[in-house]
Amino acid sequence: MEYDVVVVGAGPGGLATAIRLKQLNPDLSVVVLEKGSEPGAHILSGAVMDPRALTELFPDWKERGAPLNQAVTGDEVLFLSETQHTTTPKWLLPDCFHNEGMYVVRLGAVTKWLGEQAEALGVEIFPGFTAAEILYDEHGGVRGVATGHMGIGKDGQPTGAFQLGMELLGKYTVFAEGARGHLGKQLISQFQLDKGRDPQSYALGVKELWEIPAEKAKPGLVVHTAGWPMDEHTYGGGFLYHLEGNKVTLGFVTGLDYQNPWISPFEEMQRWKLHPAIRQHLEGGKRIGYGARAITAGGLLSLPKLVFPGGALVGCDAGTLNAARIKGSHAAIKTGMLAAEAIVPALAAGRYGDELSAYPEAFERSWLFEELNASRNFKQWFKQGNTVGTVMTGIEQWLLPKLGFKSPPWTIHRKAGDHTRLHAANQIAPIKYPKPDNVLTFDRLSSVFLSSTNHEENQPAHLTLKDASVPVAINLEKYAGPEGRYCPAGVYEYVKNSDGSDRLQINAQNCVHCKTCDIKDPTQNIVWVTPEGGGGPNYAGM
Repeated sequence: MEYDVVVVGAGPGGLATAIRLKQLNPDLSVVVLEKGSEPGAHILSGAVMDPRALTELFPDWKERGAPLNQAVTGDEVLFLSETQHTTTPKWLLPDCFHNEGMYVVRLGAVTKWLGEQAEALGVEIFPGFTAAEILYDEHGGVRGVATGHMGIGKDGQPTGAFQLGMELLGKYTVFAEGARGHLGKQLISQFQLDKGRDPQSYALGVKELWEIPAEKAKPGLVVHTAGWPMDEHTYGGGFLYHLEGNKVTLGFVTGLDYQNPWISPFEEMQRWKLHPAIRQHLEGGKRIGYGARAITAGGLLSLPKLVFPGGALVGCDAGTLNAARIKGSHAAIKTGMLAAEAIVPALAAGRYGDELSAYPEAFERSWLFEELNASRNFKQWFKQGNTVGTVMTGIEQWLLPKLGFKSPPWTIHRKAGDHTRLHAANQIAPIKYPKPDNVLTFDRLSSVFLSSTNHEENQPAHLTLKDASVPVAINLEKYAGPEGRYCPAGVYEYVKNSDGSDRLQINAQNCVHCKTCDIKDPTQNIVWVTPEGGGGPNYAGM
């Protein structure tokens, strides 16, 4: 099937690309592939949304019924000790922590709405179809993607439900898969898009949705925490946002450059909820949703080249999230619009298959570049420890703007990828996490149940090993099997064979597509590939 433009991923970035293309030229043929069961099914974010980019895309978004229902009414930034907290005075809050004019949203609902707007403009959206393979032309440029076959059994052979994959060819192909995109990763390697850039850095966000008693509801209150339960050398923090309808969305973010192999981001989130400053919001309530997703946190210094022959990267596939602001949806929408605004004149001029140089040029002139440039050192400072990171964030985000600086007059670099950071397990004492009480804290499997995760069981595992001997020989021997701790869904566990030897068991059906294993595996032996379309989580209201 041939189109003017193929878009991979129906998240905010991909849908903004498609919408802007049709706004600029309604006659263009545009298709969007989405591996989830529908737009929004795999979307997971806090989220406090900056509406700036959405307003540029749809100035009348309120009249159109966009589900930005709850304006932010207050900000709290708390520094936690194990049992106490200190509230940062409002006058000391850097601009990046001011959320006036923002909205607490369920990003899945916003994404679903964007999908409806795209379809109304004539965009074709194919949910439940994975873009499994990049297609190249005879010159090495991208000419489209192929979807995965359906109905392949565990043995790799077609079943009675077999359906052949399709080739979707485009004059340009835009990749908007989110953080650590399966195909985006390949493109960055193939075209060396990250040459000269700092290694990308990631974090894992573990999130829950709660329904709380009406008397505890504070619609629009935004709470961020730093400090406990993280130690001085582990980047992380919590968020808790009051939605409308007596709902609270909360989560904990752990930097995947952590060094302690005994850390479990899932367990850190559970014990964080036990802090008095957090549990006061939740007591008497009920947990109704769960999910987890990796987040790109490297910022501008880790941003790869955005274009290559035949296509472009947008949003978190490139890594445009602003970790200092804890916001990425506005960046995804803006980059999607900028990519579209470069594609349309190229097609009008009869060009296709080349590098869309107008896109990165426009990005560097945009307000988004200015915003990311101002916080370019944010994650880099935290490699010096949380105290240094906090102080330097205050200097760069609070003091320097008051002195008239739009961005810091210095640049800090990082050289090591997240997977290189783990220490050997015998160098650090294990962490004893509290057992779940099933009231405030829970285990992994009951949590995954709430994500409505489902995969067709008779299909090849989408979590693959380059070398099956590595997990036991290296990961278990040296790092005490970190897979079982960094995975927030209980996918990985070491079990005993009948002869007493160990093996890594992969419960791929539990996978919530967070991509943590693909990022944090110290040997980079685990490779996440696309499962059969429509599989994975089905987040409702997240």
